[in-house]
Amino acid sequence: MKDIPVLLSKVIATVFFIGYIPFAPGTFGSLAALAFVWILKPDVLPLLAILTLVFIAGVLSSHAVEKDTGIKDGKYIVIDEFAGYLASVAFLPLTVGYIISAFLVFRFFDILKPPPIRNIEKTFHGGLGIMLDDLSAGIFTNILLQIWRMI
Repeated sequence: MKDIPVLLSKVIATVFFIGYIPFAPGTFGSLAALAFVWILKPDVLPLLAILTLVFIAGVLSSHAVEKDTGIKDGKYIVIDEFAGYLASVAFLPLTVGYIISAFLVFRFFDILKPPPIRNIEKTFHGGLGIMLDDLSAGIFTNILLQIWRMI
């Protein structure tokens, strides 16, 4: 019985094992979120509800996987990329241009991790730290695209 919660945590943290793709697992985790948004095009409130649930599940599952494996923020944990991408498209028109732009800008911030994002990663640990740095990259992406929308 003890293995079931760990297995469930691995399924969630790796977004149904996408995180085990041997190259660029974070990019594939973000692509899974892009596909989710592209296909469903959820309205703002359902998107925020899903983001909230994914964030909570991500904190719990990534913490459990990190504790089980002893590996801090393993590359196979991609639920944070999934949540970060959802944050990057919230309140934006879900057009092809914004969906793809959000993906590219989000990956840029997630990979580069400019100082505010890097500081979050260093300040918080465990599942919360794993999730917050990508959530902040998604928020930065969203702010940038909202500014782009206004000009």
